[in-house]
Amino acid sequence: MTNIVKASDNIFEDLGFDPQEAANLKIRADLMLDIRRFIIAKKWTQAEAAEFFSETQPRISNLMNGDIDRFGIDKLVQMLSIAGMDVRVLVAPKTS
Repeated sequence: MTNIVKASDNIFEDLGFDPQEAANLKIRADLMLDIRRFIIAKKWTQAEAAEFFSETQPRISNLMNGDIDRFGIDKLVQMLSIAGMDVRVLVAPKTS
């Protein structure tokens, strides 16, 4: 018999990370996905994206492959700013 459990809005909590780390990981993952979508929409190679963001190609490869441990929130916000994106933070009470 298969047991199906409804997921929360944060997969990292579902995977067992403590709430503070899970929140940080979710924010970084969401920001990385936005940058990844931006690069894909531009149809850039990793080398072209690296030049645009003043990064190395291996670093863009890390981003495109979702290597979340290599990026902090500050760096990701900086990259989104370079891309001309408006980054906003929404803080709200947690719903049960």
